[in-house]
Amino acid sequence: MAQGSSTQSDKLERLRNTAFDFCTGFASGVSGHECLDNFFTANPMILEHGPSWATTRLPFLAVTFRGRRGQDGAKTGTCDDYYDLLTATLAVEPGSVVVPPKKHIAVDADQGIVTVRLHAKFSSIKTGKAWEEDFVYVLSDFDEDAKIGCQELWADPLSAYSAIGG
Repeated sequence: MAQGSSTQSDKLERLRNTAFDFCTGFASGVSGHECLDNFFTANPMILEHGPSWATTRLPFLAVTFRGRRGQDGAKTGTCDDYYDLLTATLAVEPGSVVVPPKKHIAVDADQGIVTVRLHAKFSSIKTGKAWEEDFVYVLSDFDEDAKIGCQELWADPLSAYSAIGG
């Protein structure tokens, strides 16, 4: 029992550490491509949830992005494309991302799922209009090295949609 408990505790800490390191990297301005290189598996998936009608202004929303650019001949629809579309549309105000203390990152080691609530100030690249919001990362499908296989995001697409304008 103690051995299994120790292994489960080790897994919990490894998943929490990866999630925390990824979030603090994002918060410090590490590029999406670097985050993919450092914290994700070789064949990740990213999905930012939101209404499909908003994709005209938010082309990274409600689309499942898979893999990495150049991998298996992939040219579009990759996780690299997600970050390219995101950063071409929205900017994160430097220093505005609030990552919770590591101990407050929720981990279900049995299911291999980590949930993190963050806060940041964003602005539209097109209009410069800014807003603040809380958003949630759900990270899962970790590999044996505790690299992230899947990132799902829930944010405030209505504020982003409104800030970008028509």
